[in-house]
Amino acid sequence: MIKHILIAHDLRSTADPALRRAAQLARQHKARLTLLHVLDSRLTQAEQEKVQQQLDNSLTQFAPSGSELRLCQGKPAEAVLEQVQLLGADLLVLGAHHQRHELFSGTSLDRIARRCPVPLLLVARDEDQAYNSALSALDFSLCACTALNHASRLLPEGANIHAVHVFETAKNLGHADTQLATQKALIDQLIEDETRHLPANGPTLSHAVHQGGLLHTLQQNLSQRQPQLLVLGSHGRSALSQALLGSLAQHFLHKAPCDVFVVR
Repeated sequence: MIKHILIAHDLRSTADPALRRAAQLARQHKARLTLLHVLDSRLTQAEQEKVQQQLDNSLTQFAPSGSELRLCQGKPAEAVLEQVQLLGADLLVLGAHHQRHELFSGTSLDRIARRCPVPLLLVARDEDQAYNSALSALDFSLCACTALNHASRLLPEGANIHAVHVFETAKNLGHADTQLATQKALIDQLIEDETRHLPANGPTLSHAVHQGGLLHTLQQNLSQRQPQLLVLGSHGRSALSQALLGSLAQHFLHKAPCDVFVVR
């Protein structure tokens, strides 16, 4: 259950769409909303006051009544992660960026995604209606299953989550058709097991098993289904799945085709 949403706002044009999404989720879940801004220590007092006024305006315009503004200083990534812990937030929301920026580019974004103790939502689209469609990358790792579970609690009743499992045939383990049938049976059982833990009034869940390369197959599904949200585990349990899903999460965080929801 989401009780407290933290939105990190950097004053760029992509930050207000992220705030609107965070506000929509706060209303949907009846959660607290805190807007966080990491101040540049080089700003004068007058410049800091101007920043605070701009953030207050965004908060008043987009956020639910009772939402709070929090200002802090420090290295952006470390400051955001520290505030997640101090405030006891359940969800961290960031705006996606296609240009380099200190807070959301390169190693800073990777550091936040890798160390964030709560689910991370990267907002790439300017929409404020509740999510109605999501695509979830699913393997047999605990991390991927946890991401699916969190997404089912994020999305409202009536939405759909389509789970995609990508199977790469092992040439030395027999016929491809037999391997694929085995994978489908295993995923069917996994979905059945996971469904028992999902809320009864949550989104519907569909799934499919595809044979091919992981990234290419997910990109095809994203193109065909056009989901509003991509759901990813940040890493898997085994060394192999950790490498695959770790690089997968990193790829889509930096090249977000839609909003991206990452869970450790």
